[in-house]
Parts: sequence; structure tokens; C-alpha cells
Amino acid sequence: MGTAKRLHYEYADYLRSLEISELKLEYCDGVIYAMAGGTPAHAQLSAAVIGVLHRILPTNFRLSTSDLKVRIEASDLSTFPDVSVVCGEVSSSAIDANAITNPALLVEVTSRSTEDYDRGDKLSHYKQIPALTAVLFVSHRLREITVVERTEAGWDERTFRGGERVVLGLHGLTFGVDDIYTGITLDSR
Repeated sequence: MGTAKRLHYEYADYLRSLEISELKLEYCDGVIYAMAGGTPAHAQLSAAVIGVLHRILPTNFRLSTSDLKVRIEASDLSTFPDVSVVCGEVSSSAIDANAITNPALLVEVTSRSTEDYDRGDKLSHYKQIPALTAVLFVSHRLREITVVERTEAGWDERTFRGGERVVLGLHGLTFGVDDIYTGITLDSR
């Protein structure tokens, strides 16, 4: 029985691929992956999160859409979270001027095809970002937001449901779960 040979790409190959690709691509440890497209509910939830955060974030925070690439130098992952927030000055990767390395807050809107990866391996990568204080997972199926937040004791996970308020240690930010979900028809799966 033969073994399949895994292709290893240099980061420069990834950057060239991004230039010609119609898809968003993720890079991790020499492998290039196509990122899944979103549903209407996914796009609407991302936009709702951006709208809510825009209203409550202090002026020294920079809010970005999924067009912004985040690079985790420690684990060699470059990816496009649904929402990224930087506090203060933006730091770019030494090998990729279009990738930031210092988000304070990341948001992933889950989907059927990516939820396990987002909450598992991808979260493990995110936790290696020194500036990161929290990751929000916005459910595509339920009115539910999970906050994974860095504390002095490690990482803490809390889930907030419809009718509740999300509370973040990041500058005491708070918003209603229903502020995100109002008017959006969720995916059935």
C-alpha cells in the first residue's frame, strides 16, 4: 500500500495563489485550503455583529470584515475570521504586510461545514495570539453566542442565549444576543 505525498507550499506560493483565486484561501504549515462560502444567514449574522460592535467599541479600536487576513506566527496559520478587532495600532506580519498579527477580538460565525474546525483546531491556533483577549462564536442554528475569553487563570468559555446579554472583559463591552439575531432567519442545520 502506498502513501499519499502531501504537497508543501512556501508562503510566497500562498500569496501568489491568493492573487489569482476567486476564493479565500487559508494557509497552515505549508498547506493551502479553500475556505467555505457562506449562506445568506451567515453573511447577515457577520454584518449584524459588525454593526453592533461598531456602536459599542471605543474609538481606539479598529473593526474589520472577513477581508482582513490574520496571521498566527506561532502556528503558521493565515486565515480570514468573519470579524477582527484590533485595539490601538495594527501590527502586520513580517512576511505578509496584508496580514495582521495583533487582534484583540475575533468573531467566527459558525456553519455546518466549519463549526467543528472553528471551535477546535482553529481556536487552538487563535489562542496562540499574544494580543487576543476573546473569540466569539456566533451560532448559525440557534440564538446563541459562545465567548472564549483569556483570563488570568487561562481560557474561560461562557455561552449566552436569546434574551441574555453578552459580557466581555474587553473594556466591559456588553450587548444583547437578540441585537445580533433580530430579523435573521437561521439555517435549519
